[in-house]
Amino acid sequence: MAYTGIIAGLGNPGPRYVTTRHNCGFLVVDALVAYWLHAPGAACSFRDGQLAQAWDVSEDHGARRWLVLKPMTYMNLSGQALARPVRKHGVSPQQVLVLHDELDLPLGTVRFKAGGGLAGHNGLKSVAETLGSRDFIRLRIGIGRPPAGMSGADYVLQTFSPGEREVLQESVALARDAVLRYCADGLEAATRWLHSR
Repeated sequence: MAYTGIIAGLGNPGPRYVTTRHNCGFLVVDALVAYWLHAPGAACSFRDGQLAQAWDVSEDHGARRWLVLKPMTYMNLSGQALARPVRKHGVSPQQVLVLHDELDLPLGTVRFKAGGGLAGHNGLKSVAETLGSRDFIRLRIGIGRPPAGMSGADYVLQTFSPGEREVLQESVALARDAVLRYCADGLEAATRWLHSR
């Protein structure tokens, strides 16, 4: 069965980056995989590749099939991990959902966006270059703006404070549920659901 689409959570590999702001996409993929491993009617199998960790997920007893990725290329080269799967499986940019941290949204806010600008996000730039298009779907996970005097590049590589971690856990759960809605009902319904939260 062909893939319904590809879901890619962006982040940096390695223990040093696990709890940094830039790794929100990885955290949401982890939450999704944990759900799918035990969900009725779902099957989830892991493949460890050179450029990405990947999970082959089927839902609703095989009615929908997703390739879920965590690029292992570091953020600025994230698109490299999508190149082969997109080409091999004939997936269009509109069938790609990218989960990423977002400086322009406050911590605790999660929003879908279809196409558009890249907001200076190097991971998104790499994905757009690989796909040859900006028309992919994004799930933006708010991390807020850096404090005065700190660069965005330094801020995204910082870990969350204990107080922020509580809000982050809620954001990750909300993002997971939003992706599950997207998988079941499509972008429009998932966007409506998310805005009602």
